[in-house]
Amino acid sequence: MPERILIVDDEERLRSSMRRLLAHPDRVFLEAGSVAAGVQALEANEVDLALLDIGLPDASGLDLLRWISRHRPDTSVIVVSGDVHIDSAIRALRDGAVEFVRKGEDSEFLLARVADALSRRRLQREHRRMAERLAQSERLHRFLVDNSPDVIYALDADGRFTFLNTRAEALLGVRREELYGRTFSSVVDEADHRLAVQISTSPHTDASGTATVELRLKCRAAEPGVAASQPMVMMVSAIALYDEADAGGAPVFAGSYGVARDITERKRIEEIISFHAFHDQLTGLPNRRLFKDHLELALVQAARRQDRVAVMFIDLDRFKLVNDTYGHLEGDELLRQCAQRIRDCVRAGDTVARQGGDEFTVLLPGLNAAADAMLIADKISTELRRPFQVAGREFFATASIGIAVSPEDGDASEQLLHNADTAMYEVKAKGKNAARAFSADMRTGFLPRLELERDLRRALPNDEFVLHFQPQYSLRLGRVVGAEALIRWRHPQHGLMNPGSFMDLAEETGLMGAISAWVMEEACRQLSLWHAAGSTDLRVAVNVSPHEFSRPDLVQRVSEIVARHGLPREALEIEITENVLLQDVPGVVEKLRLLRQTGIRIAIDDFGTRYSSLNYLRSFPINTIKIDQSFIRDIEGDDSVSPIIVAIVGIARGFNLDLVAEGVENDMQRRVLARLGCDEMQGYLFARPTPAIDMDATRRWEHAAG
Repeated sequence: MPERILIVDDEERLRSSMRRLLAHPDRVFLEAGSVAAGVQALEANEVDLALLDIGLPDASGLDLLRWISRHRPDTSVIVVSGDVHIDSAIRALRDGAVEFVRKGEDSEFLLARVADALSRRRLQREHRRMAERLAQSERLHRFLVDNSPDVIYALDADGRFTFLNTRAEALLGVRREELYGRTFSSVVDEADHRLAVQISTSPHTDASGTATVELRLKCRAAEPGVAASQPMVMMVSAIALYDEADAGGAPVFAGSYGVARDITERKRIEEIISFHAFHDQLTGLPNRRLFKDHLELALVQAARRQDRVAVMFIDLDRFKLVNDTYGHLEGDELLRQCAQRIRDCVRAGDTVARQGGDEFTVLLPGLNAAADAMLIADKISTELRRPFQVAGREFFATASIGIAVSPEDGDASEQLLHNADTAMYEVKAKGKNAARAFSADMRTGFLPRLELERDLRRALPNDEFVLHFQPQYSLRLGRVVGAEALIRWRHPQHGLMNPGSFMDLAEETGLMGAISAWVMEEACRQLSLWHAAGSTDLRVAVNVSPHEFSRPDLVQRVSEIVARHGLPREALEIEITENVLLQDVPGVVEKLRLLRQTGIRIAIDDFGTRYSSLNYLRSFPINTIKIDQSFIRDIEGDDSVSPIIVAIVGIARGFNLDLVAEGVENDMQRRVLARLGCDEMQGYLFARPTPAIDMDATRRWEHAAG
C-alpha cells in the first residue's frame, strides 16, 4: 500500500519542489494551500505524513497541527517553516509535530527526517495490525475454549487446577471456582488415582510430546439421565510445561495443560459390541468364538500341567418339534432354561457355550480322568430330563451328548470339537437321549470327506464352479446399486453346493488361492459385461479370505485383474472379515491403504460378530460395513431390534461409512432398518443369489426388488 504525504504550503512553487525532492514509487502526494484545504484533504484520505507550513493565508499552520492531533492522531507531522524563532519550533513540537525543519535547510536533512517519520508510521501501523490480530486470536481462542465439547484445563506443578473451561462445569456438576486450587486427582475415580497423579504431576509423553490415558472422572451432579455416582470415562491428553533450566541445566517442571474428552458413550457402545461379538444374545452364554478361545487356552494349560481337557457337544433332541408346534417364543424360553440347567451342572471354571440353534458345547479343563467327563454328561442328561415350565405348559427335553477328551482324542481344538461332534451324531444315529465318548472306530465317517477332497481338486480344471450374484438394493435410489459375488459348485453327483460345504476344505488343502483368483477374475469379467451393456453405475463385492488377504501380491493381482477388464477401480469392493483386521495390523493397514489409493472400495463383512473396536474404524481406510444376517434374523418389530444393530448404524453414521444390511428376508425387517437409517440392503426379500445368465440380470433384480 503506497504511503500518502500531504504538503500544506501557500506557495505552489515550494509544494512542487518538495514533491520532486521526495518523489518515490511507493509514495502518493496530496497538496493544500490553506488550513481549510488541508482539513478537507485529511478528512477525505488516510494520510501517513503531513509537511506543514506555519504561515498560511487563512489561519496558522499550528491550528491545523492541533486539529490533526485531535482528529487524525495516527498522522505524523513535520513542520517546514520559514519562521526561524525557537519559540515556533517549541510550540510545534509541543502541539504534536514529530520534527521542525526550517525552509532552506539542507535537502538531505529533510529527506532523512521524512524517512524517519514514515518509518515510525510503518512501525505504528504494523504494531496496530499485530495488536488487532492478537485480539482476534484471543477472541477466537476464548470462543473455541468456552464452546469446546471437551474439558480444557491447566495445572500448576503440584497438579492443581489453575484454569478450566465452562464444559467442566457441565460435565462435573461443579463450578469452576470451586475446583481452582484442587488437585486433578481429586476429581478422578479412586481406581484411577495413580494414573491421575502421574499425568498431572509428571506426564510421560510420546513422540509428539503428548501423554494420553483413559481415566474415570467423578461427577457430583451428573447430566440428565446419568446417575450421579456413575463415573464418566474420559480420554485425557496432556502436555508438560517447563520453566528455564535450573542451576544444573535441567528444565524445571512448571505444570501442564490438557484436554479431556468424554468417551463414556463410546465405551458403552464398544462394550455392547464386544459382548455381543463373544456371547449368545438369547442365553447370554459364550458363543462359539469365545468357546474356541477358552478351549485353546485350556489345551495350552493342560499340556503344561499334564492333565486332561474334555469337550462335550450337546444337541437337544426333537427341539424343532417344539418350535414348530408352539412357536419361537416358547422355544427360546426352553433354550434359556436348558442353558441354565447345563450351567448349573458344571464347575465355576468350566465353560458352557451355545453353538447356535439347539446345540451347546461344554469345556471341562483340569480333569484327572476321562471318566470324569462322562459323570458330568450323565448329570446334565438327568437334569435336562426333568420337566420344564414354559408359558404355563410342561415341556420335556432330552439331549444327545458327544464327548472328546484330550490328549487321547486329539490335542488341537478343531480336532477335539470335530470328534465330540462325531460322537454326538453317533448318539443321534443310535436312538438319541444318551451320552457317548468318541472312539477311533467313528473315524470311518471321514471317508466321504476324502472323496469330497478328491472331487474338489478336479472342480476348477473341470469348470465346475459358477458365480451367483445377490443384488444390493438402495431404498433411497429405488434401484440395485451393486451385487455380492457368491461361489457355487456344480458337483457332478451332489448338484449345486453352497460354499459352506467345501470352502473350509479348500482352505485346508491349499486350493483356496486358485479358487479365490478364479472368483475375482470371473466377477470382474461379468461386471465388465454389465458395464458394457449400460449398467455403468453397478459395483460388485468379492469376499477375500484371511488366508488370501495375507498374500504379499494381493494388491498387484487385484489391480491387474481390474485393469485387464477395463473397469473403474471404484466398481470393485473387497469384502474382508474383522479377523483380517486383527492380524498383522501394520501389514493390513498398508495393503488397505494401497487398495484404496487405487480406488478399490473396502467393506467389512459380518460386522459386529468379532471384536468390533472403534479404534480400527478410525485407523483403517474402510468404505463400508455390513450388518451380519444373524442380527437381522431376530427383527420382529421395533421392540425386538438388537442394541448391536442400533450401535452399528450409529457407528456407520459417526464414521461416515456406507452401511449394508445382509439377510433381509421380510418387509418388517426392511421397514425397521429403514427407520434406523440403513439405506442399502440385500437378502431374499429383494432377490436370491442368481447366476448371471444374460445381460438383463440387473433389470430382473430391480423388478424383483420393486
